[in-house]
Amino acid sequence: MALKAVHVSDVPNLDQVPENATLALYSGRFSKGNDVRATLKSPKFMVIGHRGCGMNMLHSSDRRMQVIKENSILSFNTAGKFALDFVEFDVQVTRDDCPIIFHDIFILTEENGCVTEKIIKELTLAEFLSYGPQRDTGNVGKALFRKTKDGRIFNWKVQDDDSLCTLQEAFQKVDPKLGFNIELKFDDHIVYQEQVLIHILQVILRVVFEHAKDRPIIFSTFHPDAARLVRILQSTYPVYFLTNGGTEIYPDVRRNSLDEAINLCLANGLQGIVSQVKAIFRNPGAINRIKDSNLTLLTYGPLK
Repeated sequence: MALKAVHVSDVPNLDQVPENATLALYSGRFSKGNDVRATLKSPKFMVIGHRGCGMNMLHSSDRRMQVIKENSILSFNTAGKFALDFVEFDVQVTRDDCPIIFHDIFILTEENGCVTEKIIKELTLAEFLSYGPQRDTGNVGKALFRKTKDGRIFNWKVQDDDSLCTLQEAFQKVDPKLGFNIELKFDDHIVYQEQVLIHILQVILRVVFEHAKDRPIIFSTFHPDAARLVRILQSTYPVYFLTNGGTEIYPDVRRNSLDEAINLCLANGLQGIVSQVKAIFRNPGAINRIKDSNLTLLTYGPLK
């Protein structure tokens, strides 16, 4: 099947797809209720801003520079100026039980002329917020660095910078009509005990239920047991399983194919799958099984 891209600027209200487009993405708004499956409304074209508006890149010599810092209040509100349904962002929990928004498992800075690496979950909230731009202009934050997949380390440079933030601040400072796709972030190299997962999820859910009000919410995660548990712990919001669909291989076989993702969703009452789009291109037949299973399919990745 031939695919044709649809630029956001060509779809002013995102409820109508241009007639010359050969591919439409269908999903729906979500609202509160005991049966989240029943909250899917009429099909519409839906766009989700990945990490807000922070994944757009400029090339500067041999490195990439972000236009706006991802996973920040600024990036979410900038994304919200477009006709988006949701913004996606990554939530972790600090050592003193505060849900914060940050993509990487590690945070890098410079100390005594050397780049050092610290694990997010081992930092207190105050330590986490001490990195990068500070809300109090009289304070100077610790320098932030980024590590690429091939191990190279660069200064974290952006055109428009912003301070690090908590999940609660996102609820308080981002347009309440903009939905949140909350990715529950966990370290791929750690085997979490179930009670540890439950504690982390309960900390996050406490903030969500206290501050979400009528904001549309989706939970998503690459961690199969976290997906299962967040569905058990609440039935108000949809839960989606994130998968690379076999484009990368992990020790947990549940993460290694679209078929396993479907099985996980059906066994645990999840509402759908968020797949790396490469996996769909490699296995387009999975679309029919996902549809026949009454699951929703969302996709991500540069090939979109």
